[in-house]
Amino acid sequence: MKYDILLAGVGGQGLLSMAVIIASAAMKNGYFVKQSEVHGMSQRGGAVLANLRISDQPIHSDIIARGDADMILSLEIMEGLRYLDYLAADGTMLTSTGRVENIGDYPAQEEIVDRIQQLPHTCLVQADDLAKEAGTVLAGNMAMVGAASVFLPLEAEGLEIQIERLFRPKGGKVVETNLRAFRLGRNSLSCAAP
Repeated sequence: MKYDILLAGVGGQGLLSMAVIIASAAMKNGYFVKQSEVHGMSQRGGAVLANLRISDQPIHSDIIARGDADMILSLEIMEGLRYLDYLAADGTMLTSTGRVENIGDYPAQEEIVDRIQQLPHTCLVQADDLAKEAGTVLAGNMAMVGAASVFLPLEAEGLEIQIERLFRPKGGKVVETNLRAFRLGRNSLSCAAP
């Protein structure tokens, strides 16, 4: 088994927390994991990227080759498009519909959605709305982990354990809000795995 995920987003969205939760759950299941991160201009709303590789065999590189990603997991709709050449032919583009207009000529939403929907395996998630429903706009990343959990070779319970572990120092209310966002994301998908 091998599962390669390219995580994309904008600084401040919690992309690295997503990577930690998925990687930790995979390691608890006995999988080998490699992760690399490019923080970029993360504190200024710039691009953030992480490569996350999960396998039942030793992994020798933490970098995902072009055309090999099983999933692009994007917290920002246009950031996912930036890395399309990394997506495998049967890979899934799973992206939040949220926008962070950090460039002057940011395309219209319809234009971006149209481009994404041309891909064979696409899931658009209203992560910002789900986060608000869970109790905080900051939980969009956990809604996306929930949506991704439908495709990952991991049990939802293992991911929930890692969410609880990560947020426990911030208190029970924060844990419950993030778990609620995870579950809302997991139950939100109207697309199917390839």
